[in-house]
Amino acid sequence: MAGMLYLCATPIGNLEDITLRVLRTLEEVDLIAAEDTRNSLKLLNHFEIKTPLTSYHEFNKIEKAYQLVEKMKEGKNIALITDAGTPGISDPGEELVRICYEEGIEVTSLPGASAVVTALTLSGQKTRRFCFEAFLPKDKKERGRILDELKRETRTIVIYEAPHHLVKTLQELQDALGDRSVSLVKEITKRYENVDRTTFSQALVAYSGCAPKGEFVIVIEGKSKQQIEEEKRDAYANITIEEHVKQFEEKGYDHKEAMRMVAKERGISKRDVYQALL
Repeated sequence: MAGMLYLCATPIGNLEDITLRVLRTLEEVDLIAAEDTRNSLKLLNHFEIKTPLTSYHEFNKIEKAYQLVEKMKEGKNIALITDAGTPGISDPGEELVRICYEEGIEVTSLPGASAVVTALTLSGQKTRRFCFEAFLPKDKKERGRILDELKRETRTIVIYEAPHHLVKTLQELQDALGDRSVSLVKEITKRYENVDRTTFSQALVAYSGCAPKGEFVIVIEGKSKQQIEEEKRDAYANITIEEHVKQFEEKGYDHKEAMRMVAKERGISKRDVYQALL
């Protein structure tokens, strides 16, 4: 019978956050695929796990994935671990999972530490709805496109950033989104774990005189309904409701439908549109 792929979450800082199930699985599988074998070897040595290691990273993620799949087809069980946290989240593990499904290999995930969820729960921002952008793209055009999309995002936004890029990224976020509430969560589960609930402008002042240290998760307040309504009002401040209705009628809408579209765009009721036309 074919083997399985086990996605094993490893600690993001504090070694005590590893689960008993993950430790047992790492001991029982035939092979462990790791993003950085040198880093993972320290973890395995700490828990006295002697299972063989092989590298699986961004630069061999497709070719090596097929090699690992062949081993699983031969009956080998393989565990995938990342440098820290849950594999498959913002790392090459997603490609291995995809190829396993395409090749008929069973996959299971052993839950555990995750920087995204941990930072979100620590942030003090709204948690019911959120979006995760990982690291913003390095390509300038693609980065600009993502920032433009985030302008309209009403959910809480979670972004990763390295300390040497933090100030530049905060400035870009402020320029794109305006000055918003933001929680800067760093060194999660480690000795110097810290949550700074602030705003973009305040954070830029705070870090202007000292270099940030530690790995950061940026948790940003989503755009509020009030902000959206204010932007709608501002957008149509220089055009009357009658002129607005005529614009839609010129596009082929009948009068009733044009009134409905104006009400929707302005965030007002159809009765308000009707009264204004009277």
